[in-house]
Amino acid sequence: MNPLVSIIIPVFKVEEFIRRCILSVINQTYQNIECLVVDDQSPDNSINIVKDIISEFSDFEIKIITQPQNMGLSMARNAGIDVAKGKYMYFLDSDDEITPNAIKQLVDLAEKTNAELTLGHCLCINEAENWTRDYFPIKSQKDFLKGNTEILNEFINGEYPVMACDKLVRRDFVLKNQLYFVQDLFSQDVLWSFQSALKLESVAFLREDTYLYYFHSASIIHNRGEKHFGNWITIANYMNQAYLNENNEDRKQLILRYLVDFKVMTLQMNWKAQKNKALWKRSYDAYSRLKGLSIFDYFSSKYSTKLKKENFYISLPTNLGYKLFRKRFGD
Repeated sequence: MNPLVSIIIPVFKVEEFIRRCILSVINQTYQNIECLVVDDQSPDNSINIVKDIISEFSDFEIKIITQPQNMGLSMARNAGIDVAKGKYMYFLDSDDEITPNAIKQLVDLAEKTNAELTLGHCLCINEAENWTRDYFPIKSQKDFLKGNTEILNEFINGEYPVMACDKLVRRDFVLKNQLYFVQDLFSQDVLWSFQSALKLESVAFLREDTYLYYFHSASIIHNRGEKHFGNWITIANYMNQAYLNENNEDRKQLILRYLVDFKVMTLQMNWKAQKNKALWKRSYDAYSRLKGLSIFDYFSSKYSTKLKKENFYISLPTNLGYKLFRKRFGD
């Protein structure tokens, strides 16, 4: 019998998109699905639209899980995890959709390979500007990764995307490793994927389009503010703790590389989003307290020249670091 798949859809202020999203689930060629719609106390008409869909498609299993109050994307996903009954879980954002064969192809590959995590290909779409792009590619040259050493290496090297969506994941793997999303963190897919990569033993890649990610004015990627900068600091602290907890020197090196890259990337994103000197300095100062390359690491071949250079620029006194950052990147 085909295994049950729990598709978890958090809902908050998406009345313009939610019907398209749920219909893409209903229209799957794979039918052994439970669709878990998590109402994060959406104040608009989103849940009424979901209820209309339930009446219209009464033979399709759609459940509404109501949060006691607005608790954010992370806790909405967690609520879905706690209720899910499927062998597999799949996170779908309520303003996106999946292709008709997505779940069938992902399940077929997961069952064939016994993978804990199976990824498809994501297409990014901007309807207003009429373009489609590949922003989250699977770069790995391998179709199947076995063993945590290989998986962690591939993840740290950016060989597969950090999105939590478009990943068919075994529920027993999530529960065994307590891979819940952290409360009050916005856009924390990087952290969840990082923590997963520390535990995964098998990953399979599907080279087919499965997920349609829509860019629009309300997308998180276009709306980064002060709360997101604080979130990035929190995420960096989790990575730092993972480094401190790790005893294997090779794994410590990989985690440290990822942490340094994360600091550099988010400092640049911070400035690009707000161009706020005080906010940038707050992040820089917080990052300076976390682990970075030691003086001995600069004489080691384990770290690239590029990484050593970037670590140097984010390890200076804050005022000097800011001046050099502005000189390097300008406005």
